[in-house]
Amino acid sequence: MQAIIIQRFGNPEVFHPAEVPTPRLIPGHLLIRVAATSVNPVDTKIREGVVADIAPEFPAILHGDVSGVVEAVGDGVTQFQVGDEVYGCVGGVKGTAGTLAGYVLADADLVAYKPRSLTLTESAALPLVSITAWEGLIGRAQVQSDHKVLVYGSTGGVGHIGVQLAKWAGAEVCALVSSEEKATLARQLGADVTVDYRQTPIEEIVAEHTDGKGFDVVFDTVGNDNLQNAFKAARLNGTVVSLVSLSQQDLTLLHSKGLTLHLVYMLLPLLFGSDRAYHSKILTQVAQLVDKGHVRPLIDAKQFSFDETDAAHRYADSGSAIGKIVLEQSLS
Repeated sequence: MQAIIIQRFGNPEVFHPAEVPTPRLIPGHLLIRVAATSVNPVDTKIREGVVADIAPEFPAILHGDVSGVVEAVGDGVTQFQVGDEVYGCVGGVKGTAGTLAGYVLADADLVAYKPRSLTLTESAALPLVSITAWEGLIGRAQVQSDHKVLVYGSTGGVGHIGVQLAKWAGAEVCALVSSEEKATLARQLGADVTVDYRQTPIEEIVAEHTDGKGFDVVFDTVGNDNLQNAFKAARLNGTVVSLVSLSQQDLTLLHSKGLTLHLVYMLLPLLFGSDRAYHSKILTQVAQLVDKGHVRPLIDAKQFSFDETDAAHRYADSGSAIGKIVLEQSLS
């Protein structure tokens, strides 16, 4: 089959096409004919070698998100059949096949039926970011209707799903943005309030939008040193959910405010093989929310083919994208 591979870490030019063997079907797995994938920050970090410890062996096929059609069903799989349209985040890390290829071998526990109301290309934008946002806000923080939720990166990959899930749960959502264009998008996604974080200190945001008490839940998609802002924004005994904590931090505020900190690393089931069915369960629920109009993917206007993977990664590296970057290929 045709695939896009890398033989070494580096800039986007390391991607190149190659003929590789089609994966061999094994029990408990599906062979999926790949229609589309999307770029996530972890994909660019693996490509660069920043997280080399979780990278697949060279020659490596990257990317985890996939949408496509079931080509073959392995022994023991009863919930899918040939021809089903599915989606999931199934690999592209150590020990698993990536999705920049004609076919991908996927553990059936990582896969769900795609939303009926979306195309295959649109569906590919959802898996990693939806699982991450769901695990953080619904699974860990248990957002409720009386909560005030602050979302960092509200038009980014995980953030834009976070806004919608928090709103679906009934919370009052304050979305942090960096431009009026992004503020408009965040409001369209359901945010009750938008604030330009570059112009308004976190202390003023807390004072104006929570009467100085702080937010019940802070969803910090930025992480690292921004954790200090997240701690400042949370109320006494509040909850902070972060996606990145590869840094040393002063935990004084965490202690003095009695905060709960959750760190979400959605790749753990892929890397260690545990609790994979939880991902399928989340994706099934997300698909239902999409079809009921509660969630939609925010997809950048620039779309790419698999042959343009290098250009897609350059665009991701530029920081110019709004929402998800999607790559598609013909199934004909």
